[in-house]
Amino acid sequence: MDLGLGGKSVFVAAASKGLGKASAEAFAREGAKVTIASRSEEHLIRAAEDIEASTGQKVAVIQMDATSQDDIAGAIRTTVQTQGGLDVVVTNAGGPPGGTFADMQDEDWQRGYELNLLSVIRMIREALPHLRSAGSGRIVNLASTSIKQPIEGLILSNVFRAGVQSLTKTLAGELTDSGILINTVAPGRIATDRITELDSKRAQSEGSSLEEIQSRIVKGIPLGRMGEPEEFARIVAFYGSWANTYVTGQSILVDGGMIRSL
Repeated sequence: MDLGLGGKSVFVAAASKGLGKASAEAFAREGAKVTIASRSEEHLIRAAEDIEASTGQKVAVIQMDATSQDDIAGAIRTTVQTQGGLDVVVTNAGGPPGGTFADMQDEDWQRGYELNLLSVIRMIREALPHLRSAGSGRIVNLASTSIKQPIEGLILSNVFRAGVQSLTKTLAGELTDSGILINTVAPGRIATDRITELDSKRAQSEGSSLEEIQSRIVKGIPLGRMGEPEEFARIVAFYGSWANTYVTGQSILVDGGMIRSL
């Protein structure tokens, strides 16, 4: 299937590793002009080299803190200037700390809000004038299956990821006259450093091994395994492409059937 991404300018946030990097690689594989952003310039350069080696496509890098309005505005502006415009925005940020309601203080809530909801609002706000001037566009928000079912011990993610999907649903109606489609893609148990980190903390608190924790969780996934970043990224690339012409305001779970809610 031709995704219609050849020559399109694609901006992917938090793309120095994990799901962001895999998504950027999927777009590059389709011939898009990809710009990746993250806090660590060292990790960005390494990711760009990996993607170029894998796809043959050069990738632009921009250092950006997702909690900084100035960084976000500068990253979008630079992308437009260097890539000749902007067609696709993939919003993404690292996950907030784990914990329960009793663990969180005001500063934790503020940090989680800025990292996982306000960053999405800011990226979309900065990108919209350029997407509108292009006459169409695609926005893909990366979230979590917590938008459908809260995850125990991740209260910050549960609250702010749900806000992202509410934003997606609302903007879908507001952007229809601009030809811009917006959707949320939510990963379940995808094999990334973030999942390993969370599972390791859980294993430590329960006095179990990482292998025991992951084996127990995988038993609850109908497909019987964790997903791979590349499997997730293919879905992101589709919803951020011009092969998608009639899906907007939706949340798509890439979770191997783990979430059973309707």
